[in-house]
Amino acid sequence: MKPFIENVARQDGESWAFLDRRLTTEIPFEWHCHPEYELTLTLNSLGHRYIGDDVDGYEDGDLVLIGPGIAHSWQSRAIVAEGEPHVALVAWFTHEWATRLVELMPEFRGLDILIARARRGVAFSAAARARVRPLMLAMRSTQSAQRTLLLLSALDILIADRDALDLANHPQDDQAVIAQDPRLVRVLNHLHRHFTETIVLDELADIACVSTSALQRIFRRQARMTVMDYVIRLRIGRACSMLIHENSAIAMIAAEVGYSNMALFNRHFLRLKDTRPREFRKAHRFEDRAACNGLKDTHLATNM
Repeated sequence: MKPFIENVARQDGESWAFLDRRLTTEIPFEWHCHPEYELTLTLNSLGHRYIGDDVDGYEDGDLVLIGPGIAHSWQSRAIVAEGEPHVALVAWFTHEWATRLVELMPEFRGLDILIARARRGVAFSAAARARVRPLMLAMRSTQSAQRTLLLLSALDILIADRDALDLANHPQDDQAVIAQDPRLVRVLNHLHRHFTETIVLDELADIACVSTSALQRIFRRQARMTVMDYVIRLRIGRACSMLIHENSAIAMIAAEVGYSNMALFNRHFLRLKDTRPREFRKAHRFEDRAACNGLKDTHLATNM
């Protein structure tokens, strides 16, 4: 599905835009893009992050930089602290803003490399996230010049993050034609609700009100992958989130995301993540449930 274009509005007298978004029930799937760079810190939320053709789990404190035109969305599955909202702290800035910053301040010459990487989307390391988090939280209560100084401090930290990871497999073409097809909106909405179940192409075609062959052509043209490749990404993305945040056996996780065949699950996981489920869990699960509860009692209680 091609994303809709989001209109990012700056306040008068400001060179970039900031948003403190709070959602009490959930972060809904909203497949969109815009011509600005976007730095997003997600708080008090667990779920899936979709950046271009990358699908992965996210957790409290997730921090990513997304380049112009790259389609993206978040979709929550749980909240960390009950009674508090899901939060997204977002900074948007233009390519002209970034390039002028580099021209005016040679100290930020590393920013040109970072914004080039942002054409794929960049996820930052735990160490960088921990340092940037208080800066973006402070943006809530500051304005204009002080807020800009906080953003510059955050970018300085991110430029130096050697453990940041590129996300999408293919860099975004900034000149891509962006449109929204209501037929695929219906199909994607169905897939996001039912991807753990058996997917029947004929049923999806009925939802789109086209033939099965037409659905396959439309989906491949707009999503640049087959329907089943998309379903696999959804399933493996959910599995990643469960591997990080839950204690369930890997076989049980595979079954819950739609796999009755463990060999097939392992093969798909290895193909998409370049590692096996057990190694993925070991590498990414740096917090256990007690640590999550600690977040609830410290960061969220004082900063939400």
